[in-house]
Amino acid sequence: MTSPAATSVTPVTSGTTGAPASAARRRQRSTRLTVATVLLVLSASLVAATVASGSWLLLVLAAAGAVVLGAAATRITHAELVQSRREANRDRAEQAQAYRRLAEERATEHAARVEDLRSRIAEREQALTDLGAVLSTTQRHAADASRELASERRRADRLDEDLRVATRALDAASEQTTDAIVRVAELKQEVDVLRAELDSVTAAWHAAEGHRKHA
Repeated sequence: MTSPAATSVTPVTSGTTGAPASAARRRQRSTRLTVATVLLVLSASLVAATVASGSWLLLVLAAAGAVVLGAAATRITHAELVQSRREANRDRAEQAQAYRRLAEERATEHAARVEDLRSRIAEREQALTDLGAVLSTTQRHAADASRELASERRRADRLDEDLRVATRALDAASEQTTDAIVRVAELKQEVDVLRAELDSVTAAWHAAEGHRKHA
């Protein structure tokens, strides 16, 4: 998109292109005014020379010539003035058209820039909407994950408590097993003692029975 700074150069460029024509018109105007001035000076010189000669006929002729020369100079000056006005009007019209074209170009550029800004704003708003939707979804996922984490923590706490209870039960069972092993060993010792006593009693009974039979 063309910047306003670039478009503002257009009138300067067109004015630069028309510079030779303007210079030619100024030279032509200067020549015409010089001719008109020379005619006036010539008429004045002619009248002055005739007055110095003292001849009425020459004076009348000089006056008529001065009038003709003055009229010619006036005609040239008037024509130059009319042409200058026409050229000024034409220049103003061209300048107005140039400014109108410049205004149209700037209006078109402004409209294009406004449309571009509107499209950018719409894109940014759409991007913000999409980001808002993504953020909302992310927040929901984060809340779900937080709830799941809290549930897992409670479950882990319950498992830890169950593990502690099982550990205490295992320790108690281990102690009971140890006591049972000790009790079994003690019972074995008592059984061994009873067996030994039974054997001695049996041996004594057999011995007594043998003595009774011999007797």
